This record gives sequence, C-alpha cells and structure tokens, in this order.
Amino acid sequence: MKSAQKENDVLVVKDRDDEKLNGRKGAIVRVLGCGLCGSDIVKLSQGLVKDGTVLGHEIVGEIVEIDTDTAFKPGDVIVTSHHIPCGKCEYCKNGNVSMCRHFKETNIKPGGFSELVFVSDEHLQNVAYLKPENLTDVEASFYEPLGCCVRAVKRAGLKQNSTALVIGLGSIGILMAQALKAFGMNVIGCDLIASRVEMLKNLGIEAFNVTEMCDSIKADGVFMTSGSDKALQTALKYVRDGGKILVFSSTPLNSGYANNEIYYRELTVLGSYSPSPADLKTSLELLKSKQVKVSDLSTIYPLEKVQKAINDTISNKIMKAYIKM
Repeated sequence: MKSAQKENDVLVVKDRDDEKLNGRKGAIVRVLGCGLCGSDIVKLSQGLVKDGTVLGHEIVGEIVEIDTDTAFKPGDVIVTSHHIPCGKCEYCKNGNVSMCRHFKETNIKPGGFSELVFVSDEHLQNVAYLKPENLTDVEASFYEPLGCCVRAVKRAGLKQNSTALVIGLGSIGILMAQALKAFGMNVIGCDLIASRVEMLKNLGIEAFNVTEMCDSIKADGVFMTSGSDKALQTALKYVRDGGKILVFSSTPLNSGYANNEIYYRELTVLGSYSPSPADLKTSLELLKSKQVKVSDLSTIYPLEKVQKAINDTISNKIMKAYIKM
C-alpha cells in the first residue's frame, strides 16, 4: 500500500506492507480520504515525530476486513477518531480526558495518509460511527476536528446568550464559531484575511477584520484559534473583566499572558485539546443536522500531492486540505 511518510521534515509517498488483521481484533479500513490537521503540520515542522511516521487522523474509510464484537461489517463507510480515554484514571475522573495516558497511546495505525489503516476494536466500540448518508466524505472528515471544538465550548462553560469572540478564522475558527452558535452563544469572529471574514458572515455570524474591531466589544469568552503571537494581545483587549480566554492554538514563541492582567482583572485562562467520545457524538449530530456547515472549507489533493497541500496551507493559499486516496 502507499502511504505518506515523514522524511527529512517533509512527507514522501512510499510503498509499505499492507495492514492486515493478523489475529488482531478490529478492522482493516480502506481510507477514502483524510483531512490535514494543523497538528500534523506542527508535528512535521517542529520535528516532533521521527522519520517513517505516517500522520493523519481525520479519516473517512470503508471497512474491508473485520473481526469485532460490534455491528460493523465489511462495506460499511465509517468515521473514527484516533484517541480513546480509559475512563478510569484520575485525569478521566476529573474531566481531563485528553491528558489520559491511555488516550495518548491509542491511535490509528499507521496513520490516515495511507491507503489502508488498522482500527482497533476499542476504536470501533467507542469512537467510530457509520458515515451519515447526507454527508459527503469530505464533510464527514470534519467529525474529529469539530469534536475538538465541541470540547472547547463545553470546557469554557459559558452561560446561554453569552458573547463569544473567536480570534482567527481558519478552518478551526469557522468550526468553533458555528459550534458556539449551536450551543446558544452570541458569536463574533475576527481575522486579518478578508475572505475568511466574509465566509463567516455568509454563515450568518457577525465577523470583522481585526483592524476594524470596535473597542467597545467586551466578550464573556474569547476563543483563540489563531497561532499568531499577536492574538494574545487581541484576546486581552476584547475580553471583559472577569471573563474567560480559551486557548485552542499554540504560538511560535510560546508567549504567556501578563500576570497582572489575569490578577487584577480576575480573568480565567484555560486550554482545550482533544475531544471525549461524548464530544465526538455531539460533533456528528451537528454535522448531520447541518447546524455546522463545512462544505466550502476544504480543497482536495491526491495523496501524491500531500506535501503541496501542507505548503499551500502554511502559505494561506487554502483554508483546509483533504487528502483523497
């Protein structure tokens, strides 16, 4: 089978042995396509994974071989996430499922940028679903990233009708804004790229160029989906006293917040990372009901062009890449 493997900080398509069950409980899935996540780009650009690694986890695929206690069968087209919490450790008991050690150890093998993957029985039981018939493969690939946004909205714990500001309208920002609206928030989005501002407006959500933001805006919750260091100052400027800043991005310089602003203004700063199985279930419901619309976010690339997809994403030529097998 073909797969895109890390080699000297880029992805190179190579042949490798086909994934087989070989006595394992689970399924061999033929990948139909896989979304390119920002975390894939970070892992690659910052050398966080070793050569030979196959990235990709936002998959849609067809089961070709299976040994499971679930109702899935060959021919089923499914979506799945890559991590599963144990539900028993102190992290899980305290609601920090993405910090669970088991969560970090579970994965799709070898990774979604390959023609075949192994999906364990545990994945099938906890985080896999049949692809809804009213979703295209590309739309269904947003199952996991939208789940991440659902997780962030829940962690922020804002009251209904609160004002929520989303800073950064890349694909995650567009998803976050729609998830917040679905949860009953009054949402504002901002970005420096005009086309992204217009995209959110076309989805019925108020949006501005950052340079045109009114100083009177004071959000109950600010959701940082931009990796720009300047986003930190934007968040501090527009959060109300006593408000919350939800960090859903890493910044190049790993910049922190001014301690005195947090102290004197009684701000709450919290992070959110990956979704729980319950968040993923909600995500699929939001996609299926079209409360979150994703049809115009992705640009399709063949597997052989996966590195070009990465380069185009980094240079903001596209919003989001979908790698089609």
